[in-house]
Amino acid sequence: MKPLPVLCIVIPAYNEEEVLPVTAPLFLAELSSMVEGGLVSDESRIMYVDDGSRDSTWKIVEALAAQDEHFCGIRQSRNRGHQNAVVAGLMEARGFCDIAISADCDGQDDISAMTEMVRRYHEGYDVVYGVRSSRETDTFFKRFTAESYYKLLARMGAEVVYNHADYRLASRRVLDALSSYEEVNLFLRGLFPLVGFPSTEVAYERHERMAGESHYPLSKMLALAFDGITSLSVKPIRAVTGFGLVVSVASFLGVVWAIVSFALGHAVSGWASTTCIVCFVSGVQLVSLGVIGEYVGKTYMETKRRPRYVISDRTRR
Repeated sequence: MKPLPVLCIVIPAYNEEEVLPVTAPLFLAELSSMVEGGLVSDESRIMYVDDGSRDSTWKIVEALAAQDEHFCGIRQSRNRGHQNAVVAGLMEARGFCDIAISADCDGQDDISAMTEMVRRYHEGYDVVYGVRSSRETDTFFKRFTAESYYKLLARMGAEVVYNHADYRLASRRVLDALSSYEEVNLFLRGLFPLVGFPSTEVAYERHERMAGESHYPLSKMLALAFDGITSLSVKPIRAVTGFGLVVSVASFLGVVWAIVSFALGHAVSGWASTTCIVCFVSGVQLVSLGVIGEYVGKTYMETKRRPRYVISDRTRR
């Protein structure tokens, strides 16, 4: 008889002292249910990744690990961001698990969807994406921007799963393949489709946070969105090139028009039109330089080959 797979639930946490005591029992109950149902081994674990928290998050993780052997944790030496924390947990879990599920610790992603993910794994899928069934709880602004973003990524040629964040199951061989992707500029929603292997989706309802406040403000969401575009596609540079050609052609026509007007004696002195043209072209140049600079900066960071995470502490597994 084939042995039951060892599951590791990877949960990044940053300053989550309020929510951990609330959601930890829920994760444990879900894991226990899967163990009792014969879906996963009792050697399965719930791993918290403390992303350099400044509050008592790590102390709570240590206390959970001391109370129940199914809890374990690693601590980063400093805050490195959500994506790096998820990768740190997945690479750590890769050493002992057969499958891993990454999930946020705030309880917004339906925890009960994990059981269905594991069932899909038993059906032969290596990657199971958690996909939101609806966005009715979102504000109009958030719903509109999120849906527009996924459509924009698709137009840019980036392969992502619509309405999927970082709630997913991945098998051991997917994690092994992911470990060979060494880029520093991480956008996991785009990397997993690139890795390949049989995949499917599980729909779930997203709820409100069970406690605490979100540590992912609009600025971080926008930064992640821009990272996703620039990490997966070079079309922005091509768009800048195309737009530059259009502006160049328009400028050339303007020069021809100015010469003809001067030759016919119809030239009219004026500063408004000149100022508008100069400002427009200058703006285009600055935007173009900004887009190109973003890619140059990412290339610069990649060439340094700095570690994506540094683990300073571990609980017993």
